[in-house]
Amino acid sequence: MAPRWSRPDFRTALLPAALGLLLTAGLPARALVPYVYVPQRQELEAAGLGIAQAAARLLRLGQARDAARLAALTVQLLPEDPRGWVLLAEAQLRSNQLEQAGISLAKAKKLDPSNPGIWFAEGSLALRAGKPNEAIGLLEQGLKLDKRNAGAYFDLGNAHILLGQSGQALAAFERASSLRKGFWEALNNQGLVLFEQGNKKAAISRWREVLKIKPDAAEPTLALAASLFANGPENRSEAVELVGKALDTEPNYVLDSHQKDQLWGPKLRSTTAELFKLAELKPVVDRALANASPEGESSDEE
Repeated sequence: MAPRWSRPDFRTALLPAALGLLLTAGLPARALVPYVYVPQRQELEAAGLGIAQAAARLLRLGQARDAARLAALTVQLLPEDPRGWVLLAEAQLRSNQLEQAGISLAKAKKLDPSNPGIWFAEGSLALRAGKPNEAIGLLEQGLKLDKRNAGAYFDLGNAHILLGQSGQALAAFERASSLRKGFWEALNNQGLVLFEQGNKKAAISRWREVLKIKPDAAEPTLALAASLFANGPENRSEAVELVGKALDTEPNYVLDSHQKDQLWGPKLRSTTAELFKLAELKPVVDRALANASPEGESSDEE
């Protein structure tokens, strides 16, 4: 069978007639184009906010890379909303995309310079980049705008530790734990500072308090073991038991480099090294060394 419209006489005969009818009727000739739906601004905003909520959920679940990808869509849809840029920066920070996080924070600050959260995030970024002096300036500026942010005081304490300013660090950690009930990380870091200051009794008290809140936390468990060991031979059996529990939970704490990354001071690291030399701990220490990851914690999956 011949294909449809194979007879040219119909087309050549009808086309002039059709054009004549259009002209005589005064109808404009229009090109046939595909219809493209253009969303309204309200619809774009709703879509952007929905994507932002999904990104925030992924961030809470620890899926920072996926959260960053969704947050990037949010800022494309809502480029003038600083909240989207802050969300993107947070996801980038948590997935170790530090350079990109800095760019996102700069855009957020330009849109909303009075937002303390942006100053706090920039302070956290500076801290991650090994710039504690810069971090302190940014965090203190944010705290002028929001004096009750426990996380900012915690970061401030860490910055002071890096600079060897133990008194200021302790004050910041104490402020953080007073503002947020159950903030065990702040209590833990108080113990780190107190031990370096030579106040073993107070450090032990802090770490016991932490373990009431977070019984399975490896860091305060091992730190408590070291402080008990340093406090006298009568505590040796408890210290040995705590070491086993801590290293089975997190073997990386067997490494001096990991302890240092967690802001352990030289006194605590030295005491822990002596503790690890106990004969009864050799199997525990050897097992932890075999299971430790010298490169540190793995980043969020690509």
